[in-house]
Amino acid sequence: MNRTPLFSIISLNIFLKKYQFLCLELCARMCINQGKDAKQERLKVMITDMRDIAVFIAFFHVSIVVATVPPCQTCGSPNLSPPAPEAASPEPALTQPVESPKTVPPCQTCGSPNPSPPAHEAASPEPAPTPSADSPKTSKAPKDGVFDITEHGAVAGGGTESSSAFSAAWTAACDYAGKSTFYIPEGRYLVGPISFTGPCYNNWSPNVEIRGTLLAPISLSAFKSSTWIAFKNLQGFIVTGENETANIDGQGAAEAWKQFSCEKSDRCKKLITSMDLINVSHATISGITLSNSKGFHLGLHGSNHINIYNVNITAPKESPNTDGIHVSHSSNINIFSSTIGVGDDCVSIGPGSSNISISDVQCGPGHGISVGSLGKYKNEKDVVGISVQNCTIKGTQNGIRVKTWPGAPPSKASNMTFEDIFMINVSNPIIIDQEYCPSHSCNTSEPSLVKLTDIFVRNINGTYNTRSAITLLCSSEVPCENVQLVNISLNYVVPDSPRQGRMSTKGFLNGLQVINSRF
Repeated sequence: MNRTPLFSIISLNIFLKKYQFLCLELCARMCINQGKDAKQERLKVMITDMRDIAVFIAFFHVSIVVATVPPCQTCGSPNLSPPAPEAASPEPALTQPVESPKTVPPCQTCGSPNPSPPAHEAASPEPAPTPSADSPKTSKAPKDGVFDITEHGAVAGGGTESSSAFSAAWTAACDYAGKSTFYIPEGRYLVGPISFTGPCYNNWSPNVEIRGTLLAPISLSAFKSSTWIAFKNLQGFIVTGENETANIDGQGAAEAWKQFSCEKSDRCKKLITSMDLINVSHATISGITLSNSKGFHLGLHGSNHINIYNVNITAPKESPNTDGIHVSHSSNINIFSSTIGVGDDCVSIGPGSSNISISDVQCGPGHGISVGSLGKYKNEKDVVGISVQNCTIKGTQNGIRVKTWPGAPPSKASNMTFEDIFMINVSNPIIIDQEYCPSHSCNTSEPSLVKLTDIFVRNINGTYNTRSAITLLCSSEVPCENVQLVNISLNYVVPDSPRQGRMSTKGFLNGLQVINSRF
């Protein structure tokens, strides 16, 4: 900074102070040595002379200040144009030095809303532009938190295996510090076995939006476990899609259903669940189709507070072990407003399930809606609180069913309600089967020890095609207890075929009630 102007002003102030002091000193001396009149006259003359000298010196200093202070280019004038560069001063010491890159420039905008740059100042270099989100040197930022599998390398067409791209997109969505969506656009994507695992950021999961078709590998050798697509350890999980395009296709017909074990028994040796929810809570699945699974289409295990609706599940009625939805060791599950037609149970409820609700489900073809099978393994947990209501069951091997294995170890299944169900041409519309043995190779002489209590069947209407409308095969060791059949109206549709009886019973029953019913 140039300090000459400030120095000049300070010098002027010091001079004027000294001038005032000298005047007072002279006045005092003259007053001592001369008469009053002569003293005053002489003093006036000296003051006048000293004032003239002071004024001259003051103007000299002011001229230096004016010459050395660089003018503010825009102060106080909104339309002031900058002056042309000054010519070199004959006094180098007082000349404003040429501005170097290290010199702080003078105020350019003081008091001016529309400043113009000084004429002598070179234009400042433009700052380097900030790279955009699409710059190839930067990682792709998600658009509104959407992680598209194709932006991570997935290739549509159904010929390129894309599980690594799916995993990369999921990891990015799971780690995202905000609301995120794992997005599968329209197209056909071949995906090998894959696990989408949490917990995710802040213990909240990405939404999954499916617009395309996922194709499972055809060969069973591609699967090291019994699951194709697994969602594990997630909370607040939502899967949505469009039924017309969002399809989870297990491609079971190409190889899996042709296993030799499938032809020799009712259970294939290797079963692959298309989609499994394992330790998932507070989740919703809607608007998707699951088709042609190599085993169960949708499984729930160790999960709770799950809503499943507007789901379409389909496989040929000859496809083995292709349950629509299988629930085990889970609680507070709601399945509603869905269509399920498969080669096995539309919905099956396994051990350790509680508070399971099934409503407004269209079931068929298949084996109906079942609780069980139960008692195949030791130490199975109880089943309690099952509700099936407002469903339509059409063309199935069974209607509503509870099934346990013969020789099953002790466990319980209780508080099961089936009501407001319409059946169309079904076999075995109402059945309790505690001698369940699909391979027909079990030792039925050993009774099931699964205790069945509080089974309520109400308002069942429709048609059936088997000899018996109601079959109750209970254990000979632990009786079925408190079974109520209320307002049952079922019509046999093969009138010329002989029947053994409209109701078939076996084993022990305590507290059976049949009220206002015909079948």
